[in-house]
Amino acid sequence: MTLRIPAALAAFVLLSACGQGGEAPEASSPDAAASTDAEEVTLAPVSEENMRARIATLSSDEFEGRAPATPGGAKTREWLIEEMKSIGLEPGNGDSYEQPVPLVELTVQPDASTLSVNGETLELGPEAVYWTKRVEEDVAFEDSDLVFVGYGVVAPEYGWNDYEGVDVKGKTVVILVNDPGYATEDPELFNGRSMTYYGRWTYKYEEAARQGAAAALIIHQTAPAAYGWGVVEGSWSGAQLDLERPDGGAGRVALEGWIQEEVARDLFAKANLDFDAVTASAQERGFEAVPMEGLKASATLKNIIRRSESANVVGVLPGTERPDEYVLYMGHWDHLGVGPADENGDTISNGAVDNATGTAAILSIAEAFAKSTPKPKRSIMVVAVTAEESGLLGSAYLGEAPIVPFAQIVGGINIDGVLPMPPAKDIIVVGYGASELEDLLKKAADKRGVYLRPDAEPEKGYFYRSDHISLAKKGVPMLYADAGLDLVDGGEEAGRALAEDYTANRYHKPADNYSPDWDLTGMTASMNTLMEVGAMMAYSDDWPNWYEGNEFRALRDEQRAAAE
Repeated sequence: MTLRIPAALAAFVLLSACGQGGEAPEASSPDAAASTDAEEVTLAPVSEENMRARIATLSSDEFEGRAPATPGGAKTREWLIEEMKSIGLEPGNGDSYEQPVPLVELTVQPDASTLSVNGETLELGPEAVYWTKRVEEDVAFEDSDLVFVGYGVVAPEYGWNDYEGVDVKGKTVVILVNDPGYATEDPELFNGRSMTYYGRWTYKYEEAARQGAAAALIIHQTAPAAYGWGVVEGSWSGAQLDLERPDGGAGRVALEGWIQEEVARDLFAKANLDFDAVTASAQERGFEAVPMEGLKASATLKNIIRRSESANVVGVLPGTERPDEYVLYMGHWDHLGVGPADENGDTISNGAVDNATGTAAILSIAEAFAKSTPKPKRSIMVVAVTAEESGLLGSAYLGEAPIVPFAQIVGGINIDGVLPMPPAKDIIVVGYGASELEDLLKKAADKRGVYLRPDAEPEKGYFYRSDHISLAKKGVPMLYADAGLDLVDGGEEAGRALAEDYTANRYHKPADNYSPDWDLTGMTASMNTLMEVGAMMAYSDDWPNWYEGNEFRALRDEQRAAAE
């Protein structure tokens, strides 16, 4: 059976931008325009059988958990290239299917590294966690003045600048996690309770570097961070993988880190500052940075450095009319590799759900496009990125070294960790209310009697935690949708039970294995829906944008204006 969509998608009218705070359009949004004399496009369906086979292969022990820069990772890349060739995809990076991604691993030596304030050492682990992105064996600074800079945000579109009127060059900035909208729950401030990119810790370190700070310390608070201190200590201790950057990380602050809230409260008290009052003032427009008088930080970091290389794997199905315009499908191929044995003696984290499913899906969608008639007018680009589990590094490299100009990417869809579920009545949109790609998703979903569901915890910023953000922050409209929970049989109770069971028992564990008993009917239905979203771009000449008010809208407007 095939899906049929009108080739009159060239006349597709994207809905107008939404209102304040990037709210998504109402469910009653009108359908797109269509001409009656247009040729029809027949989309071949995504093959459940082929997708299942790809998941089973990628998550087999043969690939040793698909860790980057390992024999299992190299074997995965070779397999991906052969799959792309068999589908009919051409090399996506010149004459190569690979985009090499240089990596560097930095390990802070705990016994030889210190962070202190006024000579009092902050204990690495219980009180503070810190590292450096500078690829140097020895990184140090002394007597750096502490300055509280609120949320550490510079956001012109929101009329917000926490660094206005203060020079932090050579100083240590102390920063709150998340953003003012979350703290106040004011829908008129940023995006209300829903986190924006400005709330992510990654942004805060980047902005501190742009401001010339010597160090940046984020105050950990469990609710706005969305995870406890144990996650901080576990994630940022030990070896840290990063991109090998041309400047060796010299453009980053010397020290990036987190401090416990109780440590921060003690530091504020020593600076004769009321922690609660000062942090509350950071929620107000016009906040001015507060010097933490009398406090100076010093640090010495000793690193062990190890270099390696992995690669993004890229294939393209060339468009028949506008091959230099691209519809992007993205998913990460890597997982955790071989590690300590679990209770069953299993040492391989196979990552069947995370993310053999997404990798298999983007290949299977490309395969379906290759079998569709006529072939897409725009090119379909498939990118299997590396090192997602190490901090979105493969997609970050793609963002810094684009294979094609960002202005030529019409829009993209990221597929990451799809649970094998029976059919659902909904599809979850992570970061709901972000871009006009949601209008296309709604059209495709409406045809199948499926409704769009916003992610339940937008304050946790899941939209900013997967690979699509690396291109979103470069201006490219990206969609991150996930399998629904409201199952046709069993409803939300059954769907949530399956999701909670996976999270508790298999996520990031050796138990994340493929089973031939998996029900892939729901996943297959979702992938056909996401394929049709891409088709609405691939067979048209439209350029979806971010919704008005989104933090990436101005960048995309400027990008497209320069390209036209």
